[in-house]
Amino acid sequence: MTWQMNVDPFGNIGLSALVAAIPIFFLFWALAIKRMKGQFAAMGGTGLAILIAVFVYKMPADLAALATLYGGAFGLFPVCWIVITALFIYNMSVKTGQFEVIKNSLASISDDRRLQALLIAFSFGAFIEGAAGFGTPVAITAAMLAGLGFNPLYAASICLLANTAPVAWGAIGIPIVVGGQVAGIPDFALSQMVGRTLPIVSVFIPLYLVVVMSGWKKGLEVWPACLVSGGSFAIAQFFSANSPVTAPLLPDIIASLASIVCTVAFLKVWHPKESWHFADEPRSLGKEALKFTGGQIFRAWAPFIILSLFVCAWGIKPVNQALNQMTKMIFDYAIPISGLDKMVIDQVGKPKPAVYNFNFLSAAGTAILFAWFFSIMVMGASLKTAAGVAGDTLKTLKWPIVTIATILGFAYIMNFSGMAITLGYAFATTGAAFPFFASLLGWLGVFMTGSDTSTNALFGKLQAVTAEKLAIDPVITMSANTCGGVCGKMISPQSIAVATGATGLVGRESEIFRFTFKHSIFLVVIIGILHMLWTYVFPGIVPAYVKPVAAAAAAVAAATVNSDGLMWLGIFVGIVALVTVFSRVVGANLVGAVRGADQVHFH
Repeated sequence: MTWQMNVDPFGNIGLSALVAAIPIFFLFWALAIKRMKGQFAAMGGTGLAILIAVFVYKMPADLAALATLYGGAFGLFPVCWIVITALFIYNMSVKTGQFEVIKNSLASISDDRRLQALLIAFSFGAFIEGAAGFGTPVAITAAMLAGLGFNPLYAASICLLANTAPVAWGAIGIPIVVGGQVAGIPDFALSQMVGRTLPIVSVFIPLYLVVVMSGWKKGLEVWPACLVSGGSFAIAQFFSANSPVTAPLLPDIIASLASIVCTVAFLKVWHPKESWHFADEPRSLGKEALKFTGGQIFRAWAPFIILSLFVCAWGIKPVNQALNQMTKMIFDYAIPISGLDKMVIDQVGKPKPAVYNFNFLSAAGTAILFAWFFSIMVMGASLKTAAGVAGDTLKTLKWPIVTIATILGFAYIMNFSGMAITLGYAFATTGAAFPFFASLLGWLGVFMTGSDTSTNALFGKLQAVTAEKLAIDPVITMSANTCGGVCGKMISPQSIAVATGATGLVGRESEIFRFTFKHSIFLVVIIGILHMLWTYVFPGIVPAYVKPVAAAAAAVAAATVNSDGLMWLGIFVGIVALVTVFSRVVGANLVGAVRGADQVHFH
């Protein structure tokens, strides 16, 4: 029997929204004030959400339970799958001693912690975000910074803060594509609008994060490097987001590569007079001498190059289609959730689908798994060592996995019960100030779901309809939703769980939340003010576009595998194979001679 969602159970949208927000208030209280461990905060918030859904929104208990389990399953796959496989590669690099080569290569560019954060957390993290998204950049970069010797709390927090700039185009532009589809506006127009907003923030993020790390005085000492890092990123982001050739898929990839190249080149000719380290570290003695050959350095970095190649390949649409078709030949990966699928009727009378996509081959985590397989050969590790690293990684991540699955259950019960829509309707009552509050709505959505894609899917239609009622261009409010969402990423319990798992801070989620919360609020307020300006002061910045005509029903999936996808997949696998062989040849003398490294290698 179906259940009709009631998004205003008290007949007063303000009161209904206040009650709907109780689980969110609980999460803020549990993490910021009570300093509760992440998994327990997530469990408490989810439990409260279920109780309100059942007793206030009158959602049948079986539907509430199924919605929560559905979200938890999505948290396990594909979200946790990405984080687990990403850390397989990093931990293998540490185990085999090759991360010591990476550390030396970075320290030879600069041993200054501020500049290392620019290169790893900001520039390299943006590249991984653009290629894979969904927690991968935080998992990889936070682990790398901790491995370099960063204070783990700062490593996790800085990577969450740095991940602000690229999130809107993460995973080959998926948030923009989904936002455009849901709101009924061209994804290119949304990319243009976001691309005229986020570069204003991106240019300042590098300086912002080094000031957070080291204070104003020490932060300003490296402002030239910050300007090069953020400026090159912002310029490339602006032009690629506004070009029909590269938008909406490639802005992150292009901007991050520009930032990496420009920053490394600049640091070859400029360096601060005195390197800065954390207070609990020994005084810096300056740049380290490069101890390894170019070939050995290439071999050490090769696993991360291979990871980037695989996730880029998986992001190409024909490749993704081919992999889905191959999965379907094995089993029907689209699994309707019996008892929940189309049993909830939403606020506009439309049945909500509940289909779990176990698209194993096309999942980004599987791309990273294949990268790990090749990385085992690159690093010269034994299969026994690889299996040991995998087992140790899973043990380390057991509580982050619980937290992520639980917080996704929280997001899904908020969605299926109507509580999330209640909050959206409350924000929509703000009238002329809606462009500002649209940013806060996006921020809230990412806090709940951990994903800019998810918040665009959740609130996109509401943003567009509300904008049209207020005679505001919906591309502005969708941009506000997307840009505001990126500011919520750093405080999402899901993102924080990834960061703690990568840096060994499991159980200290509240410390990271308290660290990042004020920065999250500051940045989303800036985003809100910018969208108020675009609406009422500088409307000329809004791109001109034509609303797309509703598309015909999608064709039935082809019985044969997409040949173009197979061709591209073959090309990328060939490139990966060449990188693997080349790294072994040019880095043939690299062995795990570093203290604590695994000694089993192919030579």
